[in-house]
Amino acid sequence: MNQALTIAGAELRLMLRSRLALVGIATLLLLSAIAAVTSATQMAAAAKMRAEAQAATDAQFKAQPDRHPHRMVHYGTYALRPVGPLAAFDPGVDAFTGTLLFLEGHRQNSATFGAARESSDLVRFGQLTPAFVLQTLAPLLLVFLGFASIAREREHGSLRALAAYGAGAWSILGGKALALGVAAVLAMAPAFAALAWAAVQQPGEAGIAALTALSYSGYLLVWVLVITAVSALAASAQGALVTLIAAWAIVVVLVPRAAAAWVGVAEPLPSRVDTEFAIAADLRRIGDSHNPNDPHFSAFKAKLLKRYGVTRVEDLPFNYRGVLAQEGERLTSQLFKDYAARAAAIQNAQTDTLTALGIISPALAVRRASMTGAATDLGTHLAFLAAAEAYRYDMVQKLNGLQASAVASADDAARSKDPIADRRTRISADFWKTIPDFDFSAPSPAERAGAMVMPLAVLGLWVALAIGLFAFARRRLERAGL
Repeated sequence: MNQALTIAGAELRLMLRSRLALVGIATLLLLSAIAAVTSATQMAAAAKMRAEAQAATDAQFKAQPDRHPHRMVHYGTYALRPVGPLAAFDPGVDAFTGTLLFLEGHRQNSATFGAARESSDLVRFGQLTPAFVLQTLAPLLLVFLGFASIAREREHGSLRALAAYGAGAWSILGGKALALGVAAVLAMAPAFAALAWAAVQQPGEAGIAALTALSYSGYLLVWVLVITAVSALAASAQGALVTLIAAWAIVVVLVPRAAAAWVGVAEPLPSRVDTEFAIAADLRRIGDSHNPNDPHFSAFKAKLLKRYGVTRVEDLPFNYRGVLAQEGERLTSQLFKDYAARAAAIQNAQTDTLTALGIISPALAVRRASMTGAATDLGTHLAFLAAAEAYRYDMVQKLNGLQASAVASADDAARSKDPIADRRTRISADFWKTIPDFDFSAPSPAERAGAMVMPLAVLGLWVALAIGLFAFARRRLERAGL
């Protein structure tokens, strides 16, 4: 152990004397610090803007004057997805999924205002965030710092000199890996500081922040071990550099993008246009509440008349139009829910496949763990859509219920021709104030921790494989006569 520490100290001193190494470390630290500050600032501004916009739209809905309830159904309101608890560290899918939903009767709208659709194509390559720095840039820096750590010693003939002083293969490899690990810790410091600050701001997130830090520590540990092992196995420093840059390009850049494209082809998600056409066709099949001769709603009316022992809807003890609207909304909402469930099942299957493909790229595994921990993953977005749809349905049915109970049937039938009847159908604005505000909370830390188990297990497998390669490199050095 003392020999390994001595070798690590010598390697670190060599790094400090190298201008290239110093510039690389300083640049990464600067980028990481800039990413932490800008991401935190942007997410704080986004959180404030969304909270204010949600409060404003809720207040605007409640401030509407006396109206017919069905006009309020079409007036609608908005639901905004709150910023994830640790989104300043990893914004995840936030830029691509949209954050705003318009909630109205008879329709289920798509989320809009995704930053990637509103910005240049550079956003799609990767935002400068602490997570992006650790996932993409930190491994590349480690490659340039460590590719020659042992290959250089071999080329200079100093490996045998180290062996002559009693240093074994384990001490040499361990010392070089330890020095590179110190550089990795430095690379992680600003990003982890940002993560710690987010956890301090929200103490309930401390456990998740620790798991996220663990995932990135494991990810960079893989790179440290692999870089050191490749440097030991390569015939020359140049060969080690070419091999490691190729590995970085494949593992960090090529595989994640190719895997995402392949998953989209293997498990395709229907387009919004195709889904809209399919829903329209199903709506015609299940029934149209606006068509008095529709079979489903004719049977629905006959059932109500029989239950209350009357022959005309005008004799029912409630406004039939409101009850009819409730039944129509029930059918259409169930249809929307079914289609949303199918789309969510496909998207979840795609995400699970990408997690499994983490076996060929640890970048996929750490990305999944990071987004899940930050509550900026697809699962959180789908939970938001489900919560917004549940709120929309409840709001619309409450308004339809007001039409059934608070609007006289005769006035409702005559309001398009009789201004006085029309005024009587406008119920008090106080009713709008009884509609609760939309509220969405991200999955709890315990739920997110459970969802992180699989990607963390994949990262654990990569650590084991890296240790195996490290042990193989040690045996090769020993056989070489150290």
